[in-house]
Amino acid sequence: MMRSLTILKRLLSVALTLARYDVLFMFERMGIAPGIVLLARLIPVGRARGVKKMRPGQRLARALHDLGPTAIKLGQAMSTRPDVMGDEIAEDLSELQDRLPPFSGKEARRIIEEDLGGKIEDFFSEFDDNAVAAASIAQVHFAKTIDGEEVAIKVLRPNIRRAFKADFELMETIAEWVERARPDLARLKMTESVKTLKDTVRFEMDLRFEAAAADEMRENFKDDDYFYIPEVKWAYCAKRVMVLERIHGLNVDEPQKLIDAGHDPNKILERASTAFFNMVFRDGFFHADLHPGNMFVLEDGRVAAVDFGITGRLDHTTQRHLGELLLAFITRDYKGVADVHFEAGWVPMNQSVELFTQAARSIAEPIMGLPQNEISMARLLAQLFEVTEYFSMETQPQLIQLQKTMLIAEGVGRNLNPNVNMWFLAEPYIEKWMRQNLGPQARVKAVADETRDTLLRLPRIVANIEEALDDVTKNGLKLDTGRSNHVSSRLNFSWLGWIIAAGLAVALVVEYLD
Repeated sequence: MMRSLTILKRLLSVALTLARYDVLFMFERMGIAPGIVLLARLIPVGRARGVKKMRPGQRLARALHDLGPTAIKLGQAMSTRPDVMGDEIAEDLSELQDRLPPFSGKEARRIIEEDLGGKIEDFFSEFDDNAVAAASIAQVHFAKTIDGEEVAIKVLRPNIRRAFKADFELMETIAEWVERARPDLARLKMTESVKTLKDTVRFEMDLRFEAAAADEMRENFKDDDYFYIPEVKWAYCAKRVMVLERIHGLNVDEPQKLIDAGHDPNKILERASTAFFNMVFRDGFFHADLHPGNMFVLEDGRVAAVDFGITGRLDHTTQRHLGELLLAFITRDYKGVADVHFEAGWVPMNQSVELFTQAARSIAEPIMGLPQNEISMARLLAQLFEVTEYFSMETQPQLIQLQKTMLIAEGVGRNLNPNVNMWFLAEPYIEKWMRQNLGPQARVKAVADETRDTLLRLPRIVANIEEALDDVTKNGLKLDTGRSNHVSSRLNFSWLGWIIAAGLAVALVVEYLD
């Protein structure tokens, strides 16, 4: 009862903030909490300054910013869902900045000392109390270690876990209400999306996970001379504290300063696009927050990235489907676009391939017909997601996260040179990857790998079947064989493994012959 009252109280507070910015349409559109909405409309809260001059998406972004860290994260997630929010609102939400006033340097020192187990002077000879960046979850301070190394220290906000926990309880409740009130929106997987966002934020609130992500990405690029990831200083990392090598460079979004420093923006764009392509297709592990504030150009011309709180992963199968999809769009093979969607299981098999092909053409042609430098693959994917309702497509969280990252990366590219398209710059790498990963030999290798993995799992599968049959025997249950005989002895299912193995081997041979 107390929990319900707490949620209702918080919900009313949210509704009142939405009312101040005239964006209660969010609740009305979803058909939830009509009583709360009515109450919020009746309570005289006044209008925020400048509301009349703002677009709905701008007003919503301001309201979410006022609601605090969790709402900011939610708004950023919503910006990737034009299929839910509409193009204009989604685009306005993409401008929502994850910036908050910093907390005090004294508080940052306290957290560092608690987590590292000693006085700050025991670890750092210098510590700047003024934060250089402050976001919803953490802020960054510059310092020097006792050994004289320049470092950047990321410190978690005080009491942030408690605040996020309460907010996510509310979001989970709202998602459940939406799914009950609007069964037609079940395909959007709102409850699952909230859980995914919750898991993402939970990982962000343990800075050891972010340190691990940075370390993994540094390892992935250790042999590349065009992209740099700062070194993690593991000796100074803890749950609420992460320390990285400090980066000295120019922001990637200041092309004139880059030119004045002797850098070629086209070279920088080529390096950035190559790095992004390799993250997605070579490594299957990508930086999902590559906005200009997180990218720098070093003195030697290498591009460097920081802030690894948000990352994404793609398995090999999704990488292959994505590569085929990208190639199909570039070559305007819309039947190929449809085939990828059906093969990947993104569109139910009871839908029409022909109609989906037609839909893909209607979306892509206006974009692919633009001058090369104006083509946006991110926009294309976003508009493709908009037709999901017509074909009962389920939400693909990994692709939505990637689409958002692509959108940010394209923005960086256009700022460096508005006349060059990053995707066409990376074309040689795309073609090489296609040959290596989508050719006949690569497909046979993929099938062989999948077959091997399945065969390795067979003993466990067979063991599970035998355990289930043991349970049936112990419980005295009857098998429906027409004679109602009790299972009297454990059945040996080793023959099942051989049949499955033989079937997989045949499938591999057939794939090879094709």
